[in-house]
Amino acid sequence: MTADHTVKNVVVAFGTRPEATKMAPVIEALDRQEGLRVTVLVTGQQREQLDSALAVFGLTPHADLNVMTERQTLSDLTGRIVPQAARKLRELQADMVLVHGDTTTTFCMAYAAFVEGVAVGHVEAGLRSGSMTEPFPEEANRKLTSVLTTLDFAPTSLSRDNLLREGKTPGGIFVTGQTAVDAVRAVAARAELRASWRGKRLVAVTMHRRENLPVMRELALALRDVALNHPERHFVYPVHLNPAVREAVTPVLSGLANFELTEPLAYDEMSALMAASDLLATDSGGLQEEGASLGVPVVVLRNVTERPEGVEAGVLRLAGTERAQVSRVLEALLSNEGELAHMRGRPNPYGDGQASERIARAVAWHFGLGKRPGDWQVASAAVHPS
Repeated sequence: MTADHTVKNVVVAFGTRPEATKMAPVIEALDRQEGLRVTVLVTGQQREQLDSALAVFGLTPHADLNVMTERQTLSDLTGRIVPQAARKLRELQADMVLVHGDTTTTFCMAYAAFVEGVAVGHVEAGLRSGSMTEPFPEEANRKLTSVLTTLDFAPTSLSRDNLLREGKTPGGIFVTGQTAVDAVRAVAARAELRASWRGKRLVAVTMHRRENLPVMRELALALRDVALNHPERHFVYPVHLNPAVREAVTPVLSGLANFELTEPLAYDEMSALMAASDLLATDSGGLQEEGASLGVPVVVLRNVTERPEGVEAGVLRLAGTERAQVSRVLEALLSNEGELAHMRGRPNPYGDGQASERIARAVAWHFGLGKRPGDWQVASAAVHPS
């Protein structure tokens, strides 16, 4: 391959479904920037879910490391990604690598780029829970990635402040808003709700966190308690493919008349489900932002969150992981339409739908191809999409 030094090759690298959905609008925005060429590199850390997300956005990777194995360990995954990623970045002659968030792919790809002398840009940089065990290993992945980056795309001013406290250079930090807002609003606007869910009072549920596995059955029991108390609600839980999750929740939740366990949903169908729900109960990170962006109240099934802006803004409610407390929080909201309406009316603290465009312009600025974009401020965000 002969390098064209007049065009900068930006490799967008990811490996899981959440990364794919949040990077898809960034890829589109980079494609519109003159002087940049976008190369999509995936690791395949989550094979089936990744492929499903790519299909929703019509993305075809230019390169695929295909590292996934059954019941893979984090150490094995790390050992496979780093050397393959380094070789592929040399082959692609990358000028910059963009990584996202907090996955094992994120840290490994950033490290591979660093040792190869390639600049790293970190989308969704600066989120911190303050606990290295919650979320695990994501909190470590974020912090380790941050020391390797040239550009940091912080979704909020709080995440920017976290980076500054850790000694990052202000000139390399951009407050962009969250690309999840860009993605979920665009997809939810065109996605169709499954016919069997139409007209029902929906509660969407997801649980899959590694650190929650020891209490997953207790969380399922809390959800069972609440579902039995609210037969007027229809709970929908797309169950993660992890066998440990399924073994914990299926015996507890299967058989309930108003609790539907499904296979994982494609991103567009999940977006439609969230948008139509009265409440979202989740231990996911990204779904906290997506629910808030769709105007849906979110109960967070964790002890801490690296997205505290939503708690402060009143769109998220932190429930912990103890059965009785989770039941109380869910019960209090499902029994109070006024409180749900109040949460739906709160400002979205995560973005205005233009984060990807800011990121693309910041990358162009780095290469001398345009002006530095201004930072996003929460006051400019709509309460929720119309």
